[in-house]
Amino acid sequence: MMKIIALVILFVFMHAGAQDYNLVVGTYTRACDSKGLYVYDFNSATAETKLKSTSEFINNPSYLTASPDNKYIYTVNENGEKSGVTALRYTPGNGKLKSLHDKDSRGEDPCYIISNEKHVIVANYTGGTISVFERNADGSLTDAKQLVKHSGRSINNERQEKPHIHMVQFSPDKKYVFAIDLGTDKIYIYHYNPNEENKILVLKDVIVTKAGSGPRHMVFNPNGIFFYVLHELDASLTVYSWIKDKAMPIQELSIAIKDEGCKNSGGDLRFTRDGKFLYVTNRGDANTVTIFKSHANGMLNFVEELPTMGEEPRNISIDPKDNFVLIGHQKSNDIVIFKRDKTTGKLTDTTKRIRLCSPVCLIFTNNK
Repeated sequence: MMKIIALVILFVFMHAGAQDYNLVVGTYTRACDSKGLYVYDFNSATAETKLKSTSEFINNPSYLTASPDNKYIYTVNENGEKSGVTALRYTPGNGKLKSLHDKDSRGEDPCYIISNEKHVIVANYTGGTISVFERNADGSLTDAKQLVKHSGRSINNERQEKPHIHMVQFSPDKKYVFAIDLGTDKIYIYHYNPNEENKILVLKDVIVTKAGSGPRHMVFNPNGIFFYVLHELDASLTVYSWIKDKAMPIQELSIAIKDEGCKNSGGDLRFTRDGKFLYVTNRGDANTVTIFKSHANGMLNFVEELPTMGEEPRNISIDPKDNFVLIGHQKSNDIVIFKRDKTTGKLTDTTKRIRLCSPVCLIFTNNK
């Protein structure tokens, strides 16, 4: 009898401890009925989810970031010439979101946003600019302290007629900000100077990628020694070493489907927190996720490719326990949850779905 009681207590304890994360989802609001931001309870042991809260209406919050103290969320408003950045007070316990204000993004169609204790930095896709905002003590933002404008073009006349900054990313040591420019086939590396008033980003280096490849997103291996760049236009994947603050390409791969007439379009990529596996999506007609195993020398080996079970897999997120891979589908209006095998990296469909309008950004936060 005592053993049974002990097992029941252990079961309750394990499942109570597992429900310690929020899943915050950003959506497009123009295609279907959406409030903008959605907060879910997420059980990292079972992948069970429960809607916790929604924002008041926010226009196209297609990418978001949580502040390091977990008290604020910042999101872009991807809306052409009327684009902006919204700052929200965030209460993770009940998931409540309260808008503080909107700021001009200083560029059309912002599509990526990052934050730290000092700044919020935004990539404006159509505008071809990077906007740097300072955070106030109450979580609100100043007007943009710095505006960095790229110039140039590349060989694809439809997609690369001018700069299109698709991502900004801190280096692991926060000394640099990387900016991925799909329009110019370049990766810009900026010194990050958090204590400067208006020269917060100062150009250090430019990496020139293959003409017409269209770099979209990048991710560092958690070891900080290698980073990986996914190209949208040709669905290629490039591995770089990052040693002594210098980038060097060391491997070139592809996630493209070889079938004639199949449109490939690199979507997103995400590392497991243990640095052992990389998951990469291909949109277009493919709708696949490719799994790679990472080795100590940074090189990748193909593990498997499988359907994402939805249409337009725009964003990937992995829960903080590395148990599940979640893929948000822009066009089929759902989030598909896969179970991970931690030894092989392979995925199994849990059949669990979160149905909502056009989910395009998924982040996990603590719920406290």
